[in-house]
Amino acid sequence: MWLGIDVGTGGSRALLVDERGGVRAGYTALHEDMQMARPQWAEQRPGNWWDAVVDAIRGVLAQAGVSGADVKGIGLSGQMHGLVILDQAHQVIRPSLIWCDQRSQAQVDFVNAKIGRENVLRYTANPVLTGFTLSKTAVGSRQRAGQFRARAPDAAAQRLRTLPADGEFATEVSDASGTSVFDVVKRRWSYEMMDGLGLDRAILPRCYESSEVTGAITAEVAALTGLKAGTPVVGGGGDQASSAVGNGIVEEGIVSCTLGTSGVVFAHMEKVAYDPAGRVHTFCHAVRDKWHVMGVTQGAGLSLQWFRNQLAPGMAYDALTEEAAGSPAGAQGLFWLPYLMGERTPHLDATIRGGWIGLTARNTRADLIRAVIEGVSYSQRDCLDIIEELGVAVSDVRASGGGAKSAFWRGLLAGILNKRVVTLETQEGSAYGRGTIGLGGPVRQRARDVQSRDQRDGGGDAGRG
Repeated sequence: MWLGIDVGTGGSRALLVDERGGVRAGYTALHEDMQMARPQWAEQRPGNWWDAVVDAIRGVLAQAGVSGADVKGIGLSGQMHGLVILDQAHQVIRPSLIWCDQRSQAQVDFVNAKIGRENVLRYTANPVLTGFTLSKTAVGSRQRAGQFRARAPDAAAQRLRTLPADGEFATEVSDASGTSVFDVVKRRWSYEMMDGLGLDRAILPRCYESSEVTGAITAEVAALTGLKAGTPVVGGGGDQASSAVGNGIVEEGIVSCTLGTSGVVFAHMEKVAYDPAGRVHTFCHAVRDKWHVMGVTQGAGLSLQWFRNQLAPGMAYDALTEEAAGSPAGAQGLFWLPYLMGERTPHLDATIRGGWIGLTARNTRADLIRAVIEGVSYSQRDCLDIIEELGVAVSDVRASGGGAKSAFWRGLLAGILNKRVVTLETQEGSAYGRGTIGLGGPVRQRARDVQSRDQRDGGGDAGRG
């Protein structure tokens, strides 16, 4: 069996996959809520991630009734772009600024002025953004002394593997692509960015392809988790690249739409290409020598979560979507802007704000909920449109994440995207993708079509399409 581990925003997921790609067992340990002390701030404790990883591993082994000796290899995944600052003894010294933290606009402006916007795109294939790791380094180091030595999933991942012989940390190409100091085209660190900003190249870890072995389980970790010491650990991947492997997005023509806390439209590329305006991200794929392009909505599932927590506490998500189905398409003229944490695609604006537009006394709570779901779905359409502008062919859209569990949301999404939307028999995403890497290559999943033709062609009923 193979073990996939995904350190997400809401929790850490451990998944056991057999030699045929079948899921044997899965276990999730929840994280503490992200801390948002001020608008645009988002932090989590890396120590909490590690505790959750240990719980998830022990939980999945117990659930499957197997021992660590049955695990042949381990793949790692996690939320991208976060900053974890360590001291010289490799101890975490402050909470992590995670992927949706937006406080670093001044640092973005500095990098653009120093390097030049066009040069940043030429060196990395992406703009520097507030959500990416580079812009967070100055913020974090200004608050607490220390060196930038790892990114968000690595804080937990490094403890699962023996460090390389030179004592340095390791990462892999898909995760490194989101740091703003990685040359995505050449699949190596961008020394042009590092040197241009006067940063020490020595702080960069060694970078591997996703499927390469980068270490092994230590005796200490084995005692904590029940795994076997010496079990090989592969490089892993960023959450979206790993989820794409799990969803079978490893060839052209099939696109994924992941409706989690954020919303991501993701497409495989055989040859690298990037948007001259930087509205979507071009990263290295977790598949060797391949790339991917993705558009990101910062506040996708987060929008519905915010609504529930603030306006319908304790209400189940299924009940919310059932209520939304009672509102007509267009929510009686009500629009939702899902910009609760700034926005990436297509606006690249950390200061943009969310809200309802067109609210009248006639609107009901059902309208409010439907407008939220429609607004998120239209933001995903923004992403898809730009990806198609780059010449990427799109036939089917494979939906995953919490939002895709709703038949109502899937049908509405099909109408707005004007594409056939399908789900998969295995809805395990990142952890599944990491587990299947150990099988000698990505597992092509068989999609199970859950949309009727009426839903596929139902743009007028599903939304404003």
